Amino acid sequence: MTTKKSDRRTEILQALAAMLESSPGARITTAALAKEVGVSEAALYRHFPSKAKMFEGLIEFIEETLFTRIHRIVQEESHVLVRLEMILKLTLGFAEQNPGMCRLLTADALAGETERLRVRIAQLFDRIETQLRQVLRESELKQAMRPAMGSNACANYLLALLEGKIRQYVRTEFKTKPTQAWQEQWQVIAPSLMIDHD
Repeated sequence: MTTKKSDRRTEILQALAAMLESSPGARITTAALAKEVGVSEAALYRHFPSKAKMFEGLIEFIEETLFTRIHRIVQEESHVLVRLEMILKLTLGFAEQNPGMCRLLTADALAGETERLRVRIAQLFDRIETQLRQVLRESELKQAMRPAMGSNACANYLLALLEGKIRQYVRTEFKTKPTQAWQEQWQVIAPSLMIDHD
């Protein structure tokens, strides 16, 4: 019984993500979502007490996917530039594969929704920035390299790049992909990020 219930929850979240992708700029109603899933609105509410909880379910999926992999990168890779590139590439790749989720990441789909959801998205980006900052600080301690502009400024700059590419993806209705031209861009950015300790 529980499996069936969790399957239906997953089905609802997948339908919501698909609708966010297929109707850029549109507000998703529970009536439209119920129709998409093929159930009544009442059935939706048996799985999620509110639309906000459905959005939260998607945000949890984003957090779990990204931070599990970021943790693995930090565990397995030791060089600062490799770590940074992998974290950025992971996030951009995830965004590209999940266009609907990008409407949540940019808060585009959250207009008129509860403030709590926007706060949650802000916290997600704060966590990414914190992770980048930790990678940069660790390089100062372990690799005799330091960020050319200080770890706070550098982490913030890299986060702004990420957010800009994700926002551009949403603004162009998913035509300009986040990973587009990323290799060439990173080859120019990377050498200027770190300097050797004096």
